[in-house]
Amino acid sequence: MIFRKGLQSRVVRAGGALTFLLLAMVVDLWQRPIAPVPAQAVFPTGAKDLDLAQLRPVASGAIPMPEGAAAAHASNLLAMPADHPAAVTAFWFAGDRESAPNVQIAASQFDRATQKWLPARYVVDRHLMGEQLGFGLRRLGNPVAWLDASNRVHLFVVATGWGGWAASRILHLVQSSADNTLAKMELVPVRVLPLSWLWNTSFLVRNAPLPLADGGMVLPAHFEIGTKYPVALRFDKTGEFLGMVRLSKRTHMLQPTLLAQTPEHWVALMRDTRPDGHITAVQTLDGGQHWSDLPDLNETNPDAAVAGLAMAPGQSLLAHNTSPHSRSLLDLSASPDGVHWASVQALAHGADGDEYSYPAVAWADQSVWVSYTDHRRSIAWQRFTVPAGVKP
Repeated sequence: MIFRKGLQSRVVRAGGALTFLLLAMVVDLWQRPIAPVPAQAVFPTGAKDLDLAQLRPVASGAIPMPEGAAAAHASNLLAMPADHPAAVTAFWFAGDRESAPNVQIAASQFDRATQKWLPARYVVDRHLMGEQLGFGLRRLGNPVAWLDASNRVHLFVVATGWGGWAASRILHLVQSSADNTLAKMELVPVRVLPLSWLWNTSFLVRNAPLPLADGGMVLPAHFEIGTKYPVALRFDKTGEFLGMVRLSKRTHMLQPTLLAQTPEHWVALMRDTRPDGHITAVQTLDGGQHWSDLPDLNETNPDAAVAGLAMAPGQSLLAHNTSPHSRSLLDLSASPDGVHWASVQALAHGADGDEYSYPAVAWADQSVWVSYTDHRRSIAWQRFTVPAGVKP
């Protein structure tokens, strides 16, 4: 009799838990925005009709690290407005090591007047963010920045509670300071993006957004707990989240980078987690409403991040690791269609065991800017221009 009552009690508790989960799913689906309508992408100003094969390096080095930081990873580059004191802002995570308790999001700006990077400072502290959000954060990583129609900085950061990166959520922060110069930049959390009924876990960001003609953007992201697939997140010109679309039914792809071939035709290229993998691809022909798989590219991918930039219709750049089995080789390639690529610059070529990874690409001051992780100890950068008078 006691056994029967205990069994009934467990059944009741299990039924209650199941009811709670179903209710959570219903509430989440009701609150989550629907998939957005098609959009039109825009291209960087002043980047049209360049012969990308003629890119030439004009400057390079290491971005200054915050004092005492021993490790750095996952940089992101944000082109600043033409009237801003800085040409580019770089964000990355730094601390003792990846996932260390003291890891924070660092930033530096390339000053137009001095043509030098400013001393880095931390702009996101996980303890302060946790206090403002009302719950603890264990790890921070993969910052991705965007300027809205009012030139406010929005920062999307991967944040975890308990669990590894696969249990992450995407934290959305926005500039609260009057200006976004490095010394004055302050960021406050908006919310965790509502992407999954399971406490919004296992969605991560890595690459830069695709700007849209309406002033909004499409933020590439991915899901990675157990299975890995890419998604696209749509935001309006103020940074309001509008909805999410899955890009592929395949389950071995992550960290998409978006390349517009025309305003409505976009290609997404991705990291491949399979052994002996290749860069994977999907495309949309209707401004992001529907997506379809493309054949894998001829470019090998050693389970490593890629980063691209669409300069103009028929002109795209891609920074990627070109060794089949390591991150010791990092190159910059150009393409007329986002599918067929040819190397235009060697970014970093090292020996076995070296690592040059997680690149970022931006266009500012008539230059292509590239940053990447250098042996997990610092963020390297390079700047390229096309000589005057050189056109296709």
